Amino acid sequence: MSSLEKRKVAKIDNPYVAQQEKKVQTVQKKKRGLVRRLTLYSVFAAIFLIVAVSTLVTQSMALDEKVQQKEELEEKFAKMEKKETLLKEEIVKLNDEDYIAKIARRDYFLSDKGEVIFNLPKGKEESD
Repeated sequence: MSSLEKRKVAKIDNPYVAQQEKKVQTVQKKKRGLVRRLTLYSVFAAIFLIVAVSTLVTQSMALDEKVQQKEELEEKFAKMEKKETLLKEEIVKLNDEDYIAKIARRDYFLSDKGEVIFNLPKGKEESD
């Protein structure tokens, strides 16, 4: 209801008044259209913002996981390199006959000519 109808005032019927009412209605339609468009754009912007933030959070978590995985693999790689170095040194030692003889005496109780091997117990020492 318009304000004129509330007051029970008579309405003037001429082309100027009709034109002014039409202008008011057009302005109101434009305002409603503008409000609807702005609301729609705001909804799209909010959805885009939510998707962008969730994507960034997901990527950040994946990146942190990959960094942690990389650190673990680097540690493992360093241990493997150290083990490789030790194995290379062992290969060099195994090419030495004196080293092989020492290992054979220690682990397999083999003796050289004229040697006698005494096996001493490991652990507690006898006290007198």
